[in-house]
Amino acid sequence: MNPVVQREFYGILRSPKAFAILMALSAIFAMAVLLRWPSSGTVDLSGTQSMEVFRILGYGLLAGVVFLVPAFPATSIVNEKSSGTLALLLNSPLSPWAIYFGKISGVLLFSVLVLLSSLPAAAACYAMGGIDLVSQLGLLYVVLVLLSLQYATLGMFVSSLVQSADAGVRVTYAAVLGLFVFSLIPALLTRGSQATASISAVTSWVRNLSPLPAVMEIMGHGSVGSSGLRDVPNLTGFAVVTIASSVVFALLTLSRMNYRIFDRSRSQGIITNDRTLASRTFRRLFYLVDPQRRKAGIPWYMNPIMVKEFRSRRFGRSQWLIRLVCVCAVISMVLTFLAATSVTAWGVDSIGGLLVLMQVMLVVLLAPSLASGLISSERDGGGWELLRATPLSPLKILSGKMLSAAWTLALVLLATLPGYLMMIYIRPTMWLQVQLVLISLLWTTVLALTTSAAVGSLFRLTAVSTAVTYVVIVGLFLTPILFWLGRDAPFGHNLVEKALLITPVGAALSVINAPGFASYDLLPAAWYVAGIVSFFMLVILGIQTWRLTRSV
Repeated sequence: MNPVVQREFYGILRSPKAFAILMALSAIFAMAVLLRWPSSGTVDLSGTQSMEVFRILGYGLLAGVVFLVPAFPATSIVNEKSSGTLALLLNSPLSPWAIYFGKISGVLLFSVLVLLSSLPAAAACYAMGGIDLVSQLGLLYVVLVLLSLQYATLGMFVSSLVQSADAGVRVTYAAVLGLFVFSLIPALLTRGSQATASISAVTSWVRNLSPLPAVMEIMGHGSVGSSGLRDVPNLTGFAVVTIASSVVFALLTLSRMNYRIFDRSRSQGIITNDRTLASRTFRRLFYLVDPQRRKAGIPWYMNPIMVKEFRSRRFGRSQWLIRLVCVCAVISMVLTFLAATSVTAWGVDSIGGLLVLMQVMLVVLLAPSLASGLISSERDGGGWELLRATPLSPLKILSGKMLSAAWTLALVLLATLPGYLMMIYIRPTMWLQVQLVLISLLWTTVLALTTSAAVGSLFRLTAVSTAVTYVVIVGLFLTPILFWLGRDAPFGHNLVEKALLITPVGAALSVINAPGFASYDLLPAAWYVAGIVSFFMLVILGIQTWRLTRSV
């Protein structure tokens, strides 16, 4: 037997976190089935009750795969590289194929355990009747196995590219969310427009990168989701795209399983101040922000921790912030323009809903990446002891770190405002709605930022804090959407409305009259909930920071 398989799989199983995950999933799946289990000893012959239970189980399994599977392969290779054991593996008699197969097998075996933890709930669901063993229950597990394979190979490929475990987790979860959500956008934009047959075919295949349409088809929810989720002819496209992308990710990773994986060629560069006068004049004329210019000292009125975070973080540097803001502004304008060209089929409300979802996805992607390592990265890298040695108070340290992440998120949100201005130009009466939407998005950002910082501060290792924070944030924002997908069957209107109060996202979509959200009354209750949760998270973060500054 391949020794790498045993080492990788047993290493995951020995982790207390893996055991806790499996036990928690088993309990959650059992509770999900019991919540909709008929109180009497009989069920209806139409199979409605069993279908409701099956939908809860299916969406819960999908969420479990999306949240948990990418975390382990994202750190598999980079941890070996950082600890120095990857060079030993490459020097061993094992071929790169055997090393890769061993590592991917260990991750996939854990993914199988995640799926097996749902078998008792699936058996109970099938025992109720009305669920086909092959075309529904069996097909659901086939889709989830293929999805686990795709996410595992994607995580391994990202892990072979990055230089730290926390970077591997951030990039992997960003790629997973991109495949899960952003792959649906091209189909959304071309639906109802005068798109050619070739463009429609391309967007249809791109949509197959997301598992959501396939799972919704199995759940019988083809008419519940938005237009980008409907019109899925069969599951063959998803299977073909998933297997093909998994093979591509695996081959790319295998091409790097040699000694070139340790090469990091970097240009030494030259500071602008050390160049000739003509070169300095040229760069000042043609560069808005010169990345190679020597930075000035920190002014007395600025928080030094905030400046330190900006200068030591890639997206905190001025040139990267400007690029990020420009990209967000261009995407916002292009999406609004493309949607406005088919405004008779879409309506301005659909355009607004799309913009809200785009902004929320940016917050979900960036907030954990920026805030989860504010405290843990200092503890992991040994910088926390240096901070404790300074005369800075815990409040100044904490405020500086939070402001560095808040400014970046604020600039990204402001960059998407041109899309709303175009909406107001199309329909001037939407001015009040846009104001309420922006307030809801502001509370969404505050909630994501405080939750990411509070959860990340509870862990010492940066990779662990980043992975756990992404799971918490994605679960926090995705859970209300899963309840909304199951509105009317199996969840009633009141339950869905209460679930949408968890985050202000539902309130923003309700205010903008996005399709499927207009019937819910969520303001101002959603703002109050976000404010209370954010305050609670700030209290946790403050206590943890104070405790760490006082610990010996």
